[in-house]
Amino acid sequence: MKRIFSGAQPTGNVHLGNYLGALRNWVSLQHEYESFFCIVNLHAITTRQDPALLAQKTKELAQIYLAVGIDPELSTIFIQSDVAEHAELTWILNCVARMSELERMTQFKDKAKKQRENVGVGMFDYPVLMAADILLYQTDLVPVGEDQKQHLELTRDLAIRFNRDYGDTFRIPEPYIPKVGARIMSLSDPAKKMSKSDDDPNGCVMLLDDADSIQRKFKRAVTDSGTTIRFDESRPAIANLLTIFQLLTGKSPEQIEDHFAAKGYAQLKQELADVTVEFLKPFQERVRATTDEELSRLLEKGRDKARQIARVTLETAMARMGISGARELAGLAARI
Repeated sequence: MKRIFSGAQPTGNVHLGNYLGALRNWVSLQHEYESFFCIVNLHAITTRQDPALLAQKTKELAQIYLAVGIDPELSTIFIQSDVAEHAELTWILNCVARMSELERMTQFKDKAKKQRENVGVGMFDYPVLMAADILLYQTDLVPVGEDQKQHLELTRDLAIRFNRDYGDTFRIPEPYIPKVGARIMSLSDPAKKMSKSDDDPNGCVMLLDDADSIQRKFKRAVTDSGTTIRFDESRPAIANLLTIFQLLTGKSPEQIEDHFAAKGYAQLKQELADVTVEFLKPFQERVRATTDEELSRLLEKGRDKARQIARVTLETAMARMGISGARELAGLAARI
């Protein structure tokens, strides 16, 4: 069975766009692939975090993984910092990566503009840690959004370069980008992707929002000029609302357009809010039902499974570079 790997940062709150663009696909893919889903808390500390809040959000994200339908009997769920091999392989890949490659990364350039001289080395090196995450598990397929495609290309380049220089070690991963719902846009600005860091809190529906908050946010959602409710790329605000409705209900575009043919924007927003509230209700109940004991047990199981595979990959890479332990180095020296 082919293998997939993906992860999310335990910062802020998980929103509807995260679910429709990523988590929903993970749930489906776990039935087709051997799946590894990581809580990437090492990525989170590339910017300063409150330690207590980061620990709380790490636990909450694990609960969300389970509540959306990621099955620990089918998938491996674990915390990145529990598997030290992620950091160790990052250093090895740092010695293969080029400064010029990392300087071209769009996300770094965007964030560096805002932070200027205060941007951290961790932010610069973020894509190499991401490459280590993926390559450790001999990953075949990586579910990524459009904004992460450049990082995956770097991952592929590093794997190809390492394999060329030191011998076949890493599998070359391919991206998986869903055709529908890969980019859910902000409710307050349909030109921007829905984001937990949105300056306008009304632009983002969080998975743990209560019913009143969800109703209020959809009520305030921006719309396009005109009155027709149709899937139309030239009218991005309405198209975004209809895409969310389609993904939550499973109805076809034709069915949705017929349903709203004689209705106005206010009715679309109200029905979408109602659908979202009903969709999230059982999910929120599952989050609250997960006990600390159950969570700890599942994360320990995931850590052990992840480390078994990650250790083999790391030791292979180290041996190929000649930096294994004393016994392995002696064996290599004897064969030279």
